[in-house]
Amino acid sequence: MKEATAVYPGTFDPMTKGHFDLIRRSAGLFDRLIVAVAGISPKPTRLFGIEERLEMVRESIAEEGLGNVTVLPLDCLLVEFCRRHGVRAVVRGLRAYSDFEYEFQMALTNRRLAPEVETLFLMPNEEHSYITASTVREVARYGGETAYFVPPCVERHLRAFLAAHPEQRIQGGAIGNTGAFDR
Repeated sequence: MKEATAVYPGTFDPMTKGHFDLIRRSAGLFDRLIVAVAGISPKPTRLFGIEERLEMVRESIAEEGLGNVTVLPLDCLLVEFCRRHGVRAVVRGLRAYSDFEYEFQMALTNRRLAPEVETLFLMPNEEHSYITASTVREVARYGGETAYFVPPCVERHLRAFLAAHPEQRIQGGAIGNTGAFDR
């Protein structure tokens, strides 16, 4: 019997409970899951570097005891990564209809580049479907409580990062400053 391996790629800056929901569920669907953390991102508002994002994902997976999940850096085209690691399935999350157009374009592009690689779309649990890493970064920068949105180890990393980088904090504004990270 052939071992089924999938890859779940993303920037995970930071990893949210929605991301982790997809990791947990994908790990149950495949013999092996590779979480591929993108080192390069077009997103200008990144908080964490590649090493810390890899560490947060690994810690979350270890805390959950997901033995069939591996975390690796993604430093090339996704289809090339799939070929290097013998992966034939890519898992992508769809939170809302607005995600569909971008994900559909990427899936068709990947299919053109590597017809042997299939893209599977999963929806996160509805309680996490509205959570985005961008929203978590904004809430954290304003000092808001992020524990509901991210796994516990990610919350610890957010607190440590903002304590070490006070220039990343934003005072005032629409969300307000609750001082949640000052505890």
